[in-house]
Amino acid sequence: MNKIRNFCIIAHIDHGKSTLADRLLEMTKTVGEREMHDQVLDDMELEKERGITIKSHAIQMDYQYKGELYKLNLIDTPGHVDFSYEVSRSIAACEGALLIIDATQGIQAQTISNLYLAIEHDLEIIPVLNKMDLPNAMPEVVEDQIVDLIGCGKEDIIQASGKTGLGVAQILERIVEQVPPPKGDPEAPLQALIFDSVFNPFRGIIAYIKIVNGKINKGGLVKFVATEKQYYADEIGILKLALNPRETLSTGDVGYIISGIKIAREVKVGDTITYVKNPCDKAIEGFEEVKPMVFAGIYPIDPDDYEDLRAAMDKLQLNDASLTFEPESSAALGFGFRCGFLGLLHMEIIQERLEREFDMNVITTVPNVSYRAHLTSGLVEEVYNPSGMPASTLIDMIEEPYIRASIITASEYIGSVMNLCLDKRGALISQNYLTAERAELVFNMPLGEIVFDFYDKLKSISKGYASFDYHMSGYKPAKLVRLDILLNGEMVDALSTLIHFDNAYNFGRRMCEKLKELIPRQQFDIAIQAAIGAKIIARETVKAVRKDVTAKCYGGDITRKRKLLEKQKKGKKRMKQVGNVEVPQKAFLAVLKLD
Repeated sequence: MNKIRNFCIIAHIDHGKSTLADRLLEMTKTVGEREMHDQVLDDMELEKERGITIKSHAIQMDYQYKGELYKLNLIDTPGHVDFSYEVSRSIAACEGALLIIDATQGIQAQTISNLYLAIEHDLEIIPVLNKMDLPNAMPEVVEDQIVDLIGCGKEDIIQASGKTGLGVAQILERIVEQVPPPKGDPEAPLQALIFDSVFNPFRGIIAYIKIVNGKINKGGLVKFVATEKQYYADEIGILKLALNPRETLSTGDVGYIISGIKIAREVKVGDTITYVKNPCDKAIEGFEEVKPMVFAGIYPIDPDDYEDLRAAMDKLQLNDASLTFEPESSAALGFGFRCGFLGLLHMEIIQERLEREFDMNVITTVPNVSYRAHLTSGLVEEVYNPSGMPASTLIDMIEEPYIRASIITASEYIGSVMNLCLDKRGALISQNYLTAERAELVFNMPLGEIVFDFYDKLKSISKGYASFDYHMSGYKPAKLVRLDILLNGEMVDALSTLIHFDNAYNFGRRMCEKLKELIPRQQFDIAIQAAIGAKIIARETVKAVRKDVTAKCYGGDITRKRKLLEKQKKGKKRMKQVGNVEVPQKAFLAVLKLD
């Protein structure tokens, strides 16, 4: 056990942690030259395309230090605010963390929040200053920031470069010297934490585990504490680039277990595995349930694909435990699922993965957050969906979720960032300068306001330099109304939104204008209306495509033309009653992009 070190890498998005992980794998000869390519641990196409880490990945390295062989378990984590749940799971399985900071950009918001997570779990922090090979690196400035943040000495900060390999040997030495070995009792009953799982079509579910106490043998009969199901451990082993089978795993090891489980719901991330014969007395604690922030409906374009979509969602949930979903139906879109996501990027990634990995064509409805409706009867209802909002006569008040947002930006953009946040009904709590060039702004903001396009706007007004991080701070009363979109008097439930009263008129008008552009012209006029309750607040009309019925009347009396036009008018009226308007997928997406 004394020769094991479990550590993770925490950093803001794009600070070079995947590249640095590549160098660590090269130096310990875990990955041969033939298998080596950029970002080895990012194995999803999406991750390579976007240059971000979406999943945390575990891999074991062997390292010789002063004549002794050490086992280093590295867990690479995502850096985007939407995947902080993955980070919290990795931190639960580690004893130390490499805090990587880009020498050209300095400390960003996500770095700070992930650092606090690591400190809460008593992890040993090793600060690393990355990208030292770049000509615009500012080591002195950024070192001062790190010293202020974690209170270490300047000599404790390792200067490194993931591209050239500078400082990598020093990082490995520091991990062995500073990160404590895992605590645990090898003689106690088995206690293993599941910190991740994936689905393999041939072998069933592969659960990634960390042995906290005791040891596990191949072929043993184990039970999963939360689901109380029993299985045989058909194969156990450690994680290199591929799965490496072993006969036993003992305390402190990070590895995997395959027990032929086919049903996704039977494996819960954060669950404890123990033996059936000599079980541990309680499950492992300190693993929080995920709280979705943003809700949206996902519906199959072809209603016959509903069951396939359910199977795809089950498999995705295995791989991404922060996705939550429950069935729901909509008059406009048929049967589908109400899904909870950690943020908008998370929602986009899930939609892309459904299309790429499972060939599912889906429609996503307008995202919203969960509100609390206090009824006059004294009950409190959680409302995830505009169509689930009780009638306005029954509501005493509505509360909406608020977040505490921390934004770090260059000082020249402070004014425009403040304007953006104040437009989104934010209230400034504090403003402090980290250096002469950079400031941290802390706002209290309604979560519903940042769901649409806040992140994109923040990036564009700060030329990409502002970083953003948030956590829930509670609920506050709000003046919310339900805005409905009507097509020819028929409500399209998938386009309904809950919105603050002050923004409703503006939003309704823009939505009608956008839909007018996107809905194809029919043989009859289509009225597009935005309504709050029974009151219409905006209207646009898509004009009919006209057929010239009088073309065959040349000359003759005007009454003959009039007769034909009257006949056409009746036909149009009848068509309007029976004709239904198809809303294209682009229209649902356009609502998200309303600027």
